[in-house]
This record gives sequence, structure tokens and C-alpha cells, in this order.
Amino acid sequence: MTVGRRNDERGLSTVELVIWVRVLVSLLLFVVALGRLATARAKVDSAARDGARAASLVRSASDAPAAAEDAARASLGSGSSICGDLAVVTDTGNLVPGGQVVVTVTCGVPMSDLAPLMAGTRTIVGRFVAPIDTYRGLSP
Repeated sequence: MTVGRRNDERGLSTVELVIWVRVLVSLLLFVVALGRLATARAKVDSAARDGARAASLVRSASDAPAAAEDAARASLGSGSSICGDLAVVTDTGNLVPGGQVVVTVTCGVPMSDLAPLMAGTRTIVGRFVAPIDTYRGLSP
């Protein structure tokens, strides 16, 4: 009979499985977070484009910010879970025939459900510049 070390490795595969599952779940959550950020980036850019287009079509500088915000919110969709908080800023300083209007959309993308990796929110900013038609009339 030999007295000494035992070569009993029972349960080792279970420990390895638990470690690998944690790594794979973390990797999966990271991929989901990247996908959420990419989708949010595309939607925010689209909202900025739609807002700038809507602002460029109005006849007065005082109506442009409301038109831009309405179009941006409509582009993102009502009750959208992508943006926790949305801000639309419209620069109408050059709203003259041949000028341009600039719309900046800022969106806070919630990441709290992916807490182990990316807790909190990530801010995404989309900016678009739309030209004003040279031969169009504007009201004061």
C-alpha cells in the first residue's frame, strides 16, 4: 500500500465549466453592448439628419428648433428604449437662403442591464448640417 498524494481530480471539470461559463457570458454581454451602441449611433445620426432636414424646410428661424425636435423624436420612435434622455440643439444662426442649419442630437444610452461590464449610460452625439435652398424665401 502506498501512502502519499492522491491523484483524485473529481470535481475539477465542474470548476472549469463554471469559470468558462462566466467568461463566455461576459463576452456575450460585451457583444450585446457593442451592438446596442452601434444601433444607437445609427439611430441618433438618422435623427440628427431628419431634424436638420425638417429645420431647413421651415420658413422662419423661430419655428426651426421645434420642427427639428419633432422630427428627431419621430425618427427615434415614440417610447424608444434606445435613448434614456434626448436633447436636440438647433443652430439657426445661418438660416438664410444659401446658408445652413445645424442640428445636434445627444442621447444617453442606458447600459445598466449590462452592469458587470458597462454600468451607467453612454452618451452618443449625432450632428448634421443641412443646406438652405438658395432660391427659397424666408419670413422674418
